[in-house]
Amino acid sequence: MFRELLIIVIGVGIVASAQGQTTMNLPDILTTVEKNNPGLKMYEAEARAFTEEAKGAYSWMAPEAGAGLFMTPYKTSEIKANPAMMKEGMGFFMISAQQMFPSRKKQNADAAWMRSMSTVETEKRKIAYNELAYTVKKNYYEWVVLMKKQSVLDEGSRILDFMIKSAEIRYKNGLGKISAYYKAKAALANIDNMKLMLDNDLRQKRIMLNSLMYRNVDTELAIDTNYNWKEFPASVLDSAYLTSRRSDIQALQRSMEVNNLQRNAELAKLKPEFGIRYDHMIGLSTQPAQFTIMGMVKLPLAKWSSKMNKAKAESLVWQNESLKSQQQMILNEATGMAGSARAELETKKKQMRLYETQIVPSLRRNFQTMQLGYEQNTEQLFELFDAWEALNMTQLEYLDQLKAALLLQAELEKILEIK
Repeated sequence: MFRELLIIVIGVGIVASAQGQTTMNLPDILTTVEKNNPGLKMYEAEARAFTEEAKGAYSWMAPEAGAGLFMTPYKTSEIKANPAMMKEGMGFFMISAQQMFPSRKKQNADAAWMRSMSTVETEKRKIAYNELAYTVKKNYYEWVVLMKKQSVLDEGSRILDFMIKSAEIRYKNGLGKISAYYKAKAALANIDNMKLMLDNDLRQKRIMLNSLMYRNVDTELAIDTNYNWKEFPASVLDSAYLTSRRSDIQALQRSMEVNNLQRNAELAKLKPEFGIRYDHMIGLSTQPAQFTIMGMVKLPLAKWSSKMNKAKAESLVWQNESLKSQQQMILNEATGMAGSARAELETKKKQMRLYETQIVPSLRRNFQTMQLGYEQNTEQLFELFDAWEALNMTQLEYLDQLKAALLLQAELEKILEIK
């Protein structure tokens, strides 16, 4: 009864552990990062802030109001002593109001400029996501290779354990030499050491991916070890293609558009603005109530008042020239990096095909032949160990090539901004 209960408890624990561990593929992780990462939400909030700010472009200047005495003498005692002057009044109590009417063209120019700034933040968000996506892919592909190395090391542990136990039995029975026995034991210990390093690396990858997805770093996570190779035709190196794909180039383009709209807004400030002023005066004595109504106009076109706006407009022209040069610099650098990475990736793929079709299969057949001969007492342990060692090292070399190729693909996707 106790044994059956123990088996049930262990089974429930295994199921609970499996359910608690989430298996995610690369698109799932990228989608989660794009949805949850606070760095991307920051740019979304900045873009929304500029959109909301643009709504204020159509506001009017605040009305101005005032109240006080108008044309009232300082020495009222002199007037009181002279009744004739008293009849003419002692001044007024005046209430005044003033309102300037904004230029519609200026408001439209300001609104267009403010709205355009949100497009720059949108492109910056794409730049940030592209960097995050590259970091995700880098850690994901490294995790995939680590798991494949783990499988190779597990296989090596089983083979070495077989060699060691077989050598011990044969040595006891006087059927074999002990010459390669200690090499096998040292190799097994070395594999155990490599496994410890792999386990540490795997934990780091899990922590990094959880962090990028804005989850608790200790959250259990398992990944799908499948991966896809992508084709990169020569057309991806075309400057027009790169210009249309690269968010940093597009961000500079949006910045130039913002500068153009800001320049329009600065020039619109040179347009005249009109207003109205109304004064109502209440006589303090026998004077009748009076009023004043005046139209007003601001003339920013005057030479002494337009210098700042004209200078700002001219500076924006030269800022755009600087941004154009930055675009050319980024485009030239991206073209060179993409061409170099594409050529290196093609070379890596050819090398990997050699490993997959010729090198690893040949060494595996050699090991299998040696193992069969060892089991039939026609081969020695050191020969079997050498065959395994060559196979094991070559498999790990192949996985290093695989890692390099996958990282090159991730780098190319980053340069070309392919999700």
